[in-house]
Amino acid sequence: METAELLKKVRKIEIKARGLSTQQFAGEYHSAFKGRGMSFSEVREYQYGDDIRSIDWNVTARMNHPYIKVFSEERELNVMLLIDVSGSGLFGTRKNIKKDQITELAAVIGFSALNNNDKIGALLFTDKVEKFIPPRKGKQHILRIIRDLIEFEPESTQTDVSAGLRYFRNVIKKRSTAIVISDFLSPDFSDALKITARKHDVVALHITDPAEGELPDVGLVPFSDPETGLVRMVDTSNKKTATLYKAAYLQRKDRLRNTFMKSRVDFAEIPTDGSYIRELMNLFKKRERK
Repeated sequence: METAELLKKVRKIEIKARGLSTQQFAGEYHSAFKGRGMSFSEVREYQYGDDIRSIDWNVTARMNHPYIKVFSEERELNVMLLIDVSGSGLFGTRKNIKKDQITELAAVIGFSALNNNDKIGALLFTDKVEKFIPPRKGKQHILRIIRDLIEFEPESTQTDVSAGLRYFRNVIKKRSTAIVISDFLSPDFSDALKITARKHDVVALHITDPAEGELPDVGLVPFSDPETGLVRMVDTSNKKTATLYKAAYLQRKDRLRNTFMKSRVDFAEIPTDGSYIRELMNLFKKRERK
């Protein structure tokens, strides 16, 4: 991609992502991703309505008047985006290909983190780790991540979510929020997910496309697997084929949902043919209620 075209695309994504992160996701992101805990801030006089459990009895005894301890949230977070850059990211049949949807999601989350003074990093993976960008703050850092997602050419085309999770655990020792963005067309990664979720706050964003569940009736069509390169002819007009195709997709979704639930990982399904705003908002509100 030419430099001018790349910068134009980055700028377009930046404008949209910054607008969404400021106007729609600002409060929800802050509530959904909590700080590391509460730290002591100050002592002040008791006021009507204050929680009596916060009374500092030592200061109260000295001053002969009730005082309470005030705590503030330790806000700064480490947010890591674990992003699938395998060959299936080039698949898409309606509005976007998966790669474009993933890039926009990463940008929105990145600018939301910026607005909340959080550090953000990225780990790009296929069936191995392709690139690691350590967590930092700042607009230029987020723009770098966006540029890499647009123009990065991975060495591999296949997917193994476990590889990304293992590398993340080995490199990031401090408890962090890991947001895994993928279509999860991967060998079983349930064990790696459970281990990671014990130490870190893990969130999964499942990227889907309508054609993964519904075969269009267009006759005999060559289907190419973007990850393996294998090609096979499929009769999309055959009702039995269409039924089996949809059943396999629904079974895969159920297995994936069960994997997330057993690991206590919050997740959302993000389609390529629609807006991701509602899905993200619902996810954030669900986490806020916890």
